[in-house]
Amino acid sequence: MENNAKAENTKAVRYKIRIRGTLGGTLVEAFPDLERQVKAGETVLIGALPDQAALFGVLAQIEALGLELLDVRRIAS
Repeated sequence: MENNAKAENTKAVRYKIRIRGTLGGTLVEAFPDLERQVKAGETVLIGALPDQAALFGVLAQIEALGLELLDVRRIAS
């Protein structure tokens, strides 16, 4: 049972990250592993991240670029 829990914890998790404003091509390049959608003055980044450290890396990048984070949600695969 412990092996199943470890395997489950190492699976990539899909996230939906909402950012205020429309990210242009240069800013989008900062998030190469995520798909971009623009909706009503917001940019939505969607994609799978391998672990929590990768998620924190994306969030740190958003902060470093001076972007306003609106929402982060874990979504079903």
